[in-house]
Amino acid sequence: MLELKNITYSVSAEGTESDILRGIDLTVADGSLLVLTGPNGGGKTTLAKIIMGLVTPTGGQLIWNGTDITGLGITERARLGISYGFQQPPRFKGIRVRDLLSIASGKKLLPRAEACSYLTQVGLCARDYIDREVDASLSGGEVKRIEIATILARQSGLMIFDEPEAGIDLWSFARLTETFEELHGKRETTMIIISHQERIISLADEIAVIDGGVIARRGSAQEMLPTLLGVAVSPCPVISERGEQNVK
Repeated sequence: MLELKNITYSVSAEGTESDILRGIDLTVADGSLLVLTGPNGGGKTTLAKIIMGLVTPTGGQLIWNGTDITGLGITERARLGISYGFQQPPRFKGIRVRDLLSIASGKKLLPRAEACSYLTQVGLCARDYIDREVDASLSGGEVKRIEIATILARQSGLMIFDEPEAGIDLWSFARLTETFEELHGKRETTMIIISHQERIISLADEIAVIDGGVIARRGSAQEMLPTLLGVAVSPCPVISERGEQNVK
């Protein structure tokens, strides 16, 4: 179980302090799927990076499976079973996809069939990618899917995905959604996904809307989804076919 207690994060610039996160309290049960959504700049990615140890909170406490991890670094948290998928994953020139999957799994050399199965789960044709280098020759969407495959290979207790749909084509996105659904159905791992996509949001046990550095709303997918789909983010003029302007 993951527990976040009064998590705050502030930054100072030109003598002015800005509060990015303000007193986040959140509990994520074992085997559950939590989706973080909300407007851009609300603090979702910052919160995810704090959980992984990429960002140090200004205040508060993080507890993972009864262990206080607030003061632990990325490596220690990874050893405790926490993994993170970036919005824009790094590239590794000179490292093949199969090597990266082997490193992630903790095996010296991951069996080819097993490595291929992880690539298939993220919508990649394994034979076309297994021996390729993770370099500039790959598109952003391809690197994104390979990174997600490494997280699957690691089989972590807590998997964090930051907008996994970004840069991925429609067909691969459909396969990725199925993979998340299958993972969640097994209840063997806890997942936190930052997403704005209805198909991913609808898989959640719980949805938390992060806005202005706080949890603005929180509830089950059944409770929250109709509200999220029905509320306009901001009043925008809509032009009708006859050229009339309405505000919604």
